[in-house]
Amino acid sequence: MTEQTAFPLLIVAALIAVFLILWKKRRGAKADAASDESWVLVDGSNVMHWRDNLPDLDTVRQVVQVLSDDGWVPGVVFDANAGWKLFGRYLHDGDFARLLGLEKRQVLVVEKGTQADGFLLRTAREFGARIVTSDRFRDWAEAHPEVKDPGFLIRGGMRDGRVWLTGLDAGHAAGKGAL
Repeated sequence: MTEQTAFPLLIVAALIAVFLILWKKRRGAKADAASDESWVLVDGSNVMHWRDNLPDLDTVRQVVQVLSDDGWVPGVVFDANAGWKLFGRYLHDGDFARLLGLEKRQVLVVEKGTQADGFLLRTAREFGARIVTSDRFRDWAEAHPEVKDPGFLIRGGMRDGRVWLTGLDAGHAAGKGAL
């Protein structure tokens, strides 16, 4: 190797090293920002039935707005059939995210044949999040005893066309978690 070829290779190697260092720092900054977020999961398939027991996406929108206004990052989980119930066709994560005004990372439609309840409970446990729902998850209480813990499930419903939530403030610090 001559000096004429060694110098450009050294420059390229230095640029690659700088790029890798900056890229790693950027990824670490994103992870730190995510861990500072306070998430609350929303049982979208349950919440969408709060108005007169009929599927209605506006109810989910209202819950998302209340959570966002209170400083929470909502994560909405739907059963695979939610799009069919609401719009007569399948909707994926991105469709619901757009309709709810959320980032795609904040919405999940579980796969056909998968129960959203189990996913919600496992995710809440893993990330220390709480769940907005009127479901008591009795069938899941043995595997997920946290459903009996005060404040883990944030109860709610509709009253005079508006969403109400009970226990949202009670676990603010306890509900810190990242998804």
